[in-house]
Amino acid sequence: MNAGRTARQRARDELTREITDEARRQLAHAGADGLSLRAVARELGMVSSALYRYFPSRDELLTALITEAYDAIGTAAEAADRPSDPPARRWLSVCAAVRDWARAHPHEYALIYGSPIPGYQAPRSTVPPAARVPLVVLGVLRDAWAAGTLVPAPVTPEPSAQLAEQLRQLSETVVPDLPGATVTRALIAWTQLFGMISFELFGQLVGSVDPSDGFFANATEQMAQFVGLSPG
Repeated sequence: MNAGRTARQRARDELTREITDEARRQLAHAGADGLSLRAVARELGMVSSALYRYFPSRDELLTALITEAYDAIGTAAEAADRPSDPPARRWLSVCAAVRDWARAHPHEYALIYGSPIPGYQAPRSTVPPAARVPLVVLGVLRDAWAAGTLVPAPVTPEPSAQLAEQLRQLSETVVPDLPGATVTRALIAWTQLFGMISFELFGQLVGSVDPSDGFFANATEQMAQFVGLSPG
């Protein structure tokens, strides 16, 4: 009985992988809003009713793809972070790994960091995978702060009352051991990182700093100093 269930589960897992692999191929051609369960089933030689047993709706398939993409970029960031390295070097390695993953998987990157998908609302289950990259970045800052090597960020300009409350809640929930001003700068750097990657992938740097390897390297070094990481 156990062997039979295990075999069935392996077969189900394999077909699930085939479905998500085909769905990712369709992302490259039709985009997320053009993803169709019927088209996926047709390419796999399945009837639609059989595919619905794995993914009852397009939104559930999208959620699976989004979760896999967040996990993949999170894994890349985590693998690049070597705690034995100086914090600034860890920062640069993580930023480079995130960019490398995005360049190697532009359509999956667009799925999670591109335009919202009409009619789709991501469930709460996507939040933990989405948090993996920022948690790696915050871990670098936390370690530097604990070691006494993080330069304290100035508390200027003063945040508004609304922002101060948002930062207080964020700090208490995620990084209670980091100063609020450092958390603010980390948020700025986080959005800057993905903004640069998006500009590069979506062609906004053509005619200015394209190819953008030098620009990215220089910018991430400046970002490291901005959050308080000394070169080294």
